[in-house]
Order: sequence, then C-alpha cells, then structure tokens
Amino acid sequence: MPHLTAAVALMWRAAPRIALGQLVTTVVLAGVPVVTAWLTKLTLDALTTGAPWSRLLGYTAGLAGAGLLGAVTLHLNRYLSGEAERRVSLLARERLHTAVNRFTGLARFETPGFHDRLRLAQESSQLTSGAVVQSAAGMGRGVLVTAGFLVALVTISPPMAVLVLLAALPAVVAERTLNRARVRMMWRISPTLRRDLFYSHVLTDVRAAKEVRLFGIGGFLLGRMLAERRSANVAERERDRRELWTQGSLAALSTVVAGGGLVWAVGAARDGLLSVGDLSLFVAAVAAVQGALSQMVVDYSLAQRALLLFGHYVDVVEAGPDLPSKDRAAPELRLGIELRDVWFRYSPEHSWVLRGVDLFIPHGEAVAVVGLNGEGKSTLVKLLCRFYDPDRGAILWDGVDLRDMAPETLRSRIGAVFQDYMEYDLTAMENIGLGDLDALRDRDRVKAAAVRAGVHDTITVLPRGYDTMLSRIFPSPADGQDDEALEAGVPLSGGQWQRLALARALLRDRRDLLILDEPSAGLDAEAEHGIHSMLRAHRAGRTSVLISHRLGAIRDADRIVVLSEGRVTEQGGHAELMERRGRYAELFALQAEGYQPHLEGEPA
Repeated sequence: MPHLTAAVALMWRAAPRIALGQLVTTVVLAGVPVVTAWLTKLTLDALTTGAPWSRLLGYTAGLAGAGLLGAVTLHLNRYLSGEAERRVSLLARERLHTAVNRFTGLARFETPGFHDRLRLAQESSQLTSGAVVQSAAGMGRGVLVTAGFLVALVTISPPMAVLVLLAALPAVVAERTLNRARVRMMWRISPTLRRDLFYSHVLTDVRAAKEVRLFGIGGFLLGRMLAERRSANVAERERDRRELWTQGSLAALSTVVAGGGLVWAVGAARDGLLSVGDLSLFVAAVAAVQGALSQMVVDYSLAQRALLLFGHYVDVVEAGPDLPSKDRAAPELRLGIELRDVWFRYSPEHSWVLRGVDLFIPHGEAVAVVGLNGEGKSTLVKLLCRFYDPDRGAILWDGVDLRDMAPETLRSRIGAVFQDYMEYDLTAMENIGLGDLDALRDRDRVKAAAVRAGVHDTITVLPRGYDTMLSRIFPSPADGQDDEALEAGVPLSGGQWQRLALARALLRDRRDLLILDEPSAGLDAEAEHGIHSMLRAHRAGRTSVLISHRLGAIRDADRIVVLSEGRVTEQGGHAELMERRGRYAELFALQAEGYQPHLEGEPA
C-alpha cells in the first residue's frame, strides 16, 4: 500500500513506546481466543472421557485466566490506541502546518486545486494515522487469530482449512477496488464539500449576519448549501449502493462456506470421526477464522482508504518550495528599489497584469501609485513583498535581484498595511503586536504605535484595555473567574479595525520600506486627514510606497506613478502631472469636482 512507510514512521516518531505496547497487547488479544477454544475442547473431551477433577479444575482455571487476561488487555489496548491517536494527530498537524508555513509565496493559496488537496490533507492528518495504526493492529491480530485457528482446522480437516481461506480472497480483491473508487469520489466531490462549508460558514458568521438579515439572503444561501450537500449525497449514495451489493454477495458466500462446513462436521461427529471437543473446536475455528478474515478485510479496507487519503497529506508535507530561495540576506536599503521591464500574470491562462513596468523607488522618498481598479497596483505590492516572482524582468533591491535573497530576510525589512487587512480574533495588544513579534509584550512600543495610528484612545476605554478580546466569538478571560464569568469580547468598527491594522504596520517602524495600500479607505474625512498628516510626518526620510484611490491624500508624495493597462504611463510630482493634463490630471479633476459647489442654480 502506498505511503505505508511514511504512516508507520509518523507513528513511531510520535509514540514509540505506545506502539510497542500496542504490539504486545495485539499479540495477547490474538492468542486469548485460540487458547480459550483449545481449553474448551480439552474440557469437553475430559468430561466425556471421565477425566479426574484435578484436570478439569486446571482447564477451568485456564479458561478463567484467559478470560481475565483478555478483558484487561482489551481495555489497555483501547487506552493505548486512544493515546497513540492523540499523539500521532498532534505530530501530523504540526508537520502539515509547518509545511504550509514554509510556502513563501501566495500562488498555491490562490489555486482551487491546492485548497481541495489541503482539505483532504487536514482531514487525513487528524484521522489517517490513527486509522492506519488501528487497522494495522487489527490486521495483525487477525493474522495471529487466523494462524492459530488454522492449525486447529488443519488437524481436523485440511480441505476445510483451504476452503475457508479461499472464500476470503474475493473480498480482499473487491475491497481494494472499492477503496480506490471511494478515494476518487472524495476527490471529485471535494469542491462541492468546500462550497457546502463556505455557505455554512456565511450563515453562522457574525461578520456576515448583518448583510444576510438585511438583504434577506439567508434562505437563498441555505438553498445553495443544501444543493451542494444533496449533490455530494448523490455521489456517496451511489458508492454505498455499490458497496452494499458487493459486500452482501461476499457475505452470502462466507455463510454458504460456513454452513457447508458445519454440516460436514456434525455428520463426522455422528459417525464417530470427531469427538465432541473436536466438533466444538471446529465450529469455533470456522467462526473465528471467517470472523478474523472478514475483520482483516475491513481493516485492510480502512487502512488502504486512509493511506490513499494520506497521499494528499504526504504531497503537501513533502511539496517543494513554491518560490526559489537563496541564503543571501537582504541588505539594508541605501539606494533604492528598481523594477526593470517587469511582466507578470497569475497563470498562463490569465492575461498580463503588468506589461513591462519600469520604475525606480529612491531610498528615502515616498512614491504613490495610482490608477483604476484592476490596473495592477495590488499586484505590484505582492511583487515588492516577493509573494510572486515576475514572469519577465527583475526587481532589484540596491541592485540585487529579489530572487537572489532569502524571502524572510527581505520581508523583515518591510512594513505594510494591506487593503484586505486581517481582523484577528485576539486581544488588542496581540492584534498590534503581531506586526513585530519582538514587541509583542512591549507595551510601550505597542502603545506608541497605537497612538500614532490614532487608535489608543479607542483601546483604553475597552473593558480590559489592551487585554480586551476583539471578538464576539471568543471571550476575554478575567483573572480568578471561572468559565461562566468570562467577559464577552468587544468587536471594533471598520474604521477602528483599519487604524489597528495601521498600528500593526507602524510597529515595524525600523524597517527599510513602508507599503501603505489604501490605509484610510474605511475612515471618515476628518480621520483620513489626521491619518495622512501623521503618515506624512512618519514617512519623512523613509522609503515608502503609497497606494490610494483618493488622489488628494497622495498629492504631497515625492513622486506619483500612474498605472494604466499594466504599464507606467505617467510619473512625476503633483504639480508636474497637473501641468501635463494627462490621465492623472483627468482623474484628479473628476474627484475634485465632487467637492465643488454645483453650478447654475443647483444647491451647493
């Protein structure tokens, strides 16, 4: 079976002693029914031949001891199995998310197929290793039980032993085929199940609750969710029907074999060819062998299915780097950043987003990038952070290609506020401190960043100040209180969240490059003016890239760059671009018109 070695290695790495304990208990559990069957045969034969009481007492004590050993070992085996599953699941999840965290770019995260594989890998990391361990233990126990009882069958009737074994072969072949069909089906319906989860999340997410209720779209989304679930159910139902027919037919075959064997054994006992003890042993052996073989087929099926799913886990964990990486550290920026004939598209099926961009961002200057939606502004930010590499051309940091640097060292020199900033369900202190983990517990630095971003006063009036959980989903734990007394978290408004994201970026004030992607889009006019006044003072003498649709907010930038159809069509200072009367001047005039009084009798 594929990936069996990786699964066993994971189990051994996570819990070697427990694995040995499971091996021992498995052997004991396999031996107990065999010993019990033989002792039962000996007891019955002793009773029919008038054996002395001492011998009967010894057999009875053996039966009682075997029963006690089996009961104790069964509970111990269950405990070991549960502990093994917990430890293996923890290690598997650690390795999976460590592997995902190693992906330095965004390409995989923006690919639907990767999300399907990642979902199956996450499911596999929680279930597969435990299933493989349990199935392997079950198969091992089945082998031992089968071997022990086959010895009994061979001593009574070699042909019957062969017949019982042959009856199990079709089940093994059938289960192997069914398993592959199951896994193919799971892969096929994975997008459907992800959409089902998406609709379920939207229907229960507090952040979507307002729109869902205001627009009255709850029923619509519920219908979509149920449609996806029904679609998945159709595929699963077809699988179950196919399995029902196949497994039912095989069960009937096993019953016929067992029934024929029982008829033969009773006839042989009647003719004096078998003793009562032999008959008892034969019946127990046939039932045990068929039961063990049947369980082995089930365990094999579960293990094979789990290992086929485990392949997705292995694919993610062992995936190579998504971006080529070198060990060279990014140097401190002294000259500037140059984009030299940069072309980029997200895949060969997509059109070009950037088409030969040439741009220089001098050290210590503020460069603003403007343009309509879809012109490549956010893509430019992704390339500067090296979430992607250009398809053609190069981006140079003091003359060094970004591809020749270790991405983590480059990003350690960048601070950024992204347009789609995160709202973490954490405390206010942690929400800001994530911008620089070295300052996560440094209240002075965190507060200084909050003050600059204009969110300090908002935080101080929260129930627990900087220790308030900014979420309705999770509570703010209070010292000395039990779970029922935990305080509910406090969500922020959109503008407050944006200021918090800005504080997170400003915490990285010792970085070489500051990227501000629509840093004031969610703020009112007064707040926006205050933020940009602060940013002007903050970025003085710093290298910064500012992206904004509000051209009045970037008019004081050292250089303004206009992107159109993926190219730099204009660049210069505000006054210079206005004099050219080009695209920038046109856009600026359109926005300025909205702030001017209406003409010819219309109310101002």
